Amino acid sequence: MESNPRLLAISPHLDDAVLSCGLLLAAHPNAFVCTVFTAPPATDMTTEWDQAAGFTGAFEAMRARRAEDREALACVGARPVHLRFCDAQYQTPPAPDALNTALHRAVLEAEPTTMLIPLGLFHSDHLLVADACLTLMQRHPAVSVVAYEDVPYRSMPGAVQDRLCELGKRGYLADTAQALDTTVTPRHEQMKRAALDAYRSQLRAFGADASARLFSPERYWRLSMAKATSTGWRTDRNQAASVT
Repeated sequence: MESNPRLLAISPHLDDAVLSCGLLLAAHPNAFVCTVFTAPPATDMTTEWDQAAGFTGAFEAMRARRAEDREALACVGARPVHLRFCDAQYQTPPAPDALNTALHRAVLEAEPTTMLIPLGLFHSDHLLVADACLTLMQRHPAVSVVAYEDVPYRSMPGAVQDRLCELGKRGYLADTAQALDTTVTPRHEQMKRAALDAYRSQLRAFGADASARLFSPERYWRLSMAKATSTGWRTDRNQAASVT
């Protein structure tokens, strides 16, 4: 990664960016974090996850979770951008064109040099956002694209390997994950822990010792596109060095 990148992290839910790349955000102040699913449904409802998080309904849940996200991102020096789409539990998925347009506008407004996107593991919301971000690669070829391994789903056996194989079949290449190129200090670790603790409702839903279990090393993949030519395959590399 360049020495002073302008980061835009795309986060499916109101906690995913901090869970998966909080250390990197802490090391690069003033990054933008664009969270996709931050809106309540049109009609209030109660879901199993929101109940586990301590809420009586979706309206209360999303209002509190947006406030938690602002608090958490302040802990790592990042700036929140909240898109108004509903996550899968509210049974109102966004139209792909609407999502693509909203993310395109977020890139134009943030003007990043590097975009952090979810690898797209397990959860339907993560897959939807990851695939939309892959479309952004084609619309913004000058922006380096780095995929983060979605916490906690990256711990599922074979999840990362299966996703990388799928991306390869679709013509996307991923550089081998390495250690963070950015120097991570104890201060950055403290910042990430404080940010995790700000997601109080989500830690309740994750269960006992959630903060300790969810704090984990961060792993990244630099993405590029391989294009077919008359003589074989050509690789279009993103311009950033590997994030480690």
